[in-house]
Amino acid sequence: MKNFLSITDCSTEELKELLTESAELKKLYKSGKRDLSLAGKTLAMLFEKPSLRTRISFQVAMGDLGGNAIYVKPEDIGGIGKREPVKDIARTLSRYVNGIMARTFEHNTVTDLAEFATVPVINALTDQLHPCQAMADVLTISEHFGKIDGIKIAFIGDGNNVARSLGFAAAKLNMKLVIAAPAGYELDGESVEIANQILKETVTQTNDPKQAVSDADIIYTDTWVSMGQEEEKQKRIKDFAGFQVNTELLEAAPANAKIMHCLPAYRGLEITDEAAESKNSIVFDQAENRLHFQRALLKKLMSS
Repeated sequence: MKNFLSITDCSTEELKELLTESAELKKLYKSGKRDLSLAGKTLAMLFEKPSLRTRISFQVAMGDLGGNAIYVKPEDIGGIGKREPVKDIARTLSRYVNGIMARTFEHNTVTDLAEFATVPVINALTDQLHPCQAMADVLTISEHFGKIDGIKIAFIGDGNNVARSLGFAAAKLNMKLVIAAPAGYELDGESVEIANQILKETVTQTNDPKQAVSDADIIYTDTWVSMGQEEEKQKRIKDFAGFQVNTELLEAAPANAKIMHCLPAYRGLEITDEAAESKNSIVFDQAENRLHFQRALLKKLMSS
């Protein structure tokens, strides 16, 4: 396991090992002890998109493991791939640091970094995938249900990068994902096919959110307007009418279904404040587990 670009690149065994290590390191740090596996090592963090959870969780994780993290804004290097080719950035950084984390728009930016870097590269989000989020979500599900096998997730909203990575995680780890999106906003057929080739009938889709949540263990939502889609905001708000996670939708779901959101949440749009603050909401457990999963991931990739 040299890089972490997509969940599909990993075996089920590798993913389970990461989840186990995440839980063990979480317990260790909660007890006040430390694992300094990355003492003396440095992670370069490249950002094209702003971030709260991604930046802070990776930076804290590196510090927890005894290492250092360098935050690189687009303007610091004249834009990734603009002032100089991505392949030159990758090879230069490989001479300075022990790992590269990138949060970008185009997925090709991350894959190009991985192709030319001689150190591990981590996909911290692209328009195509968000594997760190999906794995932190799986860790959270495991904590609340005591298992992941057979868990059903109802994803209500846009078939976006989070939905895609959740589908791939579900296929690798024997879960089910049903995506309820308005017509035209479903997850692309190729991604559904990839997931279902890994594990038959893992991902299904519907245009009826109440049908999706009727037997779900998890009700998951995300923003209707991702970064880079701001010009479509009013159209998307109109098109997603009826797909809000609210009291009415929750009444169609099992009483013990947990509510998840990868944040930031636009309360009053994809989710109501009442739903986000309800006793079934585990959104901040998700946010915390970004730190714990990424700590395990960094240790796995950079400690050798």
